[in-house]
Amino acid sequence: MCVALVSLLAAPVVMAAPGGKDNPANDNPQNLYLYEKDASWNIVWGGAWGKYNYSLSGTTITGPFNGHGLVPGTNYTLIYYPEPQTTWPWPVVTIGSGTADADGNVHIAGSANLNVSSGIKIWLVLTGDIVSGKLSGWNPTKYLFEHNLIP
Repeated sequence: MCVALVSLLAAPVVMAAPGGKDNPANDNPQNLYLYEKDASWNIVWGGAWGKYNYSLSGTTITGPFNGHGLVPGTNYTLIYYPEPQTTWPWPVVTIGSGTADADGNVHIAGSANLNVSSGIKIWLVLTGDIVSGKLSGWNPTKYLFEHNLIP
């Protein structure tokens, strides 16, 4: 019995998307949860996810983002996606970038002026899909999308 318990404690921990979490989070209204989504835009529970603990001062957003279940060694960028977009590639605002570690976790800290203070859409995208301030690649199965907008 002790051997089984010790083996369970030594097993790697995989952080799955927390069920039922969204914006605002139950414990902190400044938490925005981002999730992997399927082709119908439904959350993939047990898929990649992240939490952005943001602070909004006027039109400036800042704070740490922590992503989990991502592809190790992959570069990611946290962006604000202004709507509506009428031309491709879509202009976006970069908040910060980082590389997923060997466990598929990424930590991004940054800030950006969004020129808005409500209805804010935040995504985590592949850094390689951002060219000259525009989202020029489209790989949604590799992105994380907000569950709700920042009000």
